[in-house]
Amino acid sequence: MKLNLKDVNDKSKWNGYKLFDFDREKVLENTKKRPEWIHFGAGNIFRIFPAALCQNLLNKGEMDTGIICSDSYDFEIIDKLFKAHDSLTLGVTLKADGSISKEIIGSVVQAVKCTQEDSEDWGVLVNAFKNPSLKMISFTITEKGYAVHAPNGSLIGTFAEDFKNSPAKASMFLSRLVALLLERFNAGKLPLAVVSMDNCSHNGEKLKASVLEIANEWLKNGQVSKEFVDYLSDEKKVSFPWSMIDKITPRPNEKVAEMLKKDGYEDTDLIVTTKKTYCSTFVNAEEPQYLVIEDNFPNGRPPLEKAGVYFTSRDTVNNVEKMKVCTCLNPLHTALAVSGCLLGFNLICDEMKDEDLSKMVNILGYKEGLPVVVDPKIIEPKKFIDEVITKRLPNPFMPDTPQRIACDTSQKLSIRFGETVKAYKAQSRDTSGLKILPLVLALWARYLLAVDDNGNAMELSPDPLLAESQATLSGIKLGEKSDFEPQLKKLLSNEKIFGFNVADSELYAKVRDYFAELISGTGKVRETIHNAVN
Repeated sequence: MKLNLKDVNDKSKWNGYKLFDFDREKVLENTKKRPEWIHFGAGNIFRIFPAALCQNLLNKGEMDTGIICSDSYDFEIIDKLFKAHDSLTLGVTLKADGSISKEIIGSVVQAVKCTQEDSEDWGVLVNAFKNPSLKMISFTITEKGYAVHAPNGSLIGTFAEDFKNSPAKASMFLSRLVALLLERFNAGKLPLAVVSMDNCSHNGEKLKASVLEIANEWLKNGQVSKEFVDYLSDEKKVSFPWSMIDKITPRPNEKVAEMLKKDGYEDTDLIVTTKKTYCSTFVNAEEPQYLVIEDNFPNGRPPLEKAGVYFTSRDTVNNVEKMKVCTCLNPLHTALAVSGCLLGFNLICDEMKDEDLSKMVNILGYKEGLPVVVDPKIIEPKKFIDEVITKRLPNPFMPDTPQRIACDTSQKLSIRFGETVKAYKAQSRDTSGLKILPLVLALWARYLLAVDDNGNAMELSPDPLLAESQATLSGIKLGEKSDFEPQLKKLLSNEKIFGFNVADSELYAKVRDYFAELISGTGKVRETIHNAVN
């Protein structure tokens, strides 16, 4: 069993695997003639979630066009995963009851690189953008993918050069995106929905702001017209719906690969690209999934509600996103990530077997977070957090790691914890009773020392502010007494990281005291957490 159309068309080989139930050649032909959906960001969550939603609708006859998928960050994904395997993906769903479902996903019918340097691939995108049939473009490029400026305000990458050059010479992805939107504008000011599906707050707003900044820079330099900027600014022409996405999708796991090999499935090799993307022909993920999208589509949209997507108002999307990111899932993940790294855990599910860590996330979620949640009405917060704590995080078949979740923690703390503190203040609630939230902030500061609870050096996960944050605490050593407070205050006063000035807040004393305990010697991470939760 190999992942290509020839083998997949021999259905007798694939016992126990769900195959797509539509004429793929016809869908490809339809997509070339009248594309409806382009997706940017060819990573794992796209391959097993949005792509599977499209497949669901194709199987039901609710759609007759597939997805054109593109990537601008890591071209090896397009070559080694998509083009090498006829754009097919094997989706492996790891259910909490131990059962597993396996589905060959074939809804991606074209996979191309988003660069003008590949004229053939670029031509596919240009032709699709110029086609009146195109309804939506979507994105899973991570929160960092929407940034034009670094935290210090400077332009990142080659944006400075892009602003000077014409759209035809764009080098950064967002610049290329605006160049493609210019093609659509020139084709007759055609309407389109530009839909971020990334796990970040106000994602549509972030994407729109970056797109308009690039367009305005080109306007200043005479590269585009004011009419083009007005087109991008008009929600009746180009909309930027907000969304909330939720599905845990770890890196491909060796145990899953071994299981597939026993079935006779051959293409199980882990691919690690030169840009450190971890992928394989298969994607393993949990069963629960949520996608909530603001219903603002100027050119119509696929009937994704028939595949389980919620379409609603912007306010409701915002409330669902806040519920998940600020309270019911993401803060618990971060708490487990930093503590798990320090305590030597390699799996989130194993952390949930630990009495202290299980108590920690229960207190953080139910006692400290849930009281300030705004109920979005379409998803009940307590039921959501019940599912997270009793089914999703403890799922022994989900090979998710604290090290993966610890990536980019500096970018997450303000949303996952700062927003909760702000909600307490907005509702005139007393923050003095918070004990796990300040503990997590102290644990992250302890994590920055890059020494685990046994006193051994440990590798920290990638983070754009890692070097800067570590430098702030430079010289603080585990087990050595020192006047660390000026350094800790400097770190905790960074509102861009924490969302508020922790050093100037009523929580500071708790964070300071926790940190003092955590650095006082080996075994103190375990002891401090145990004392805090008991």
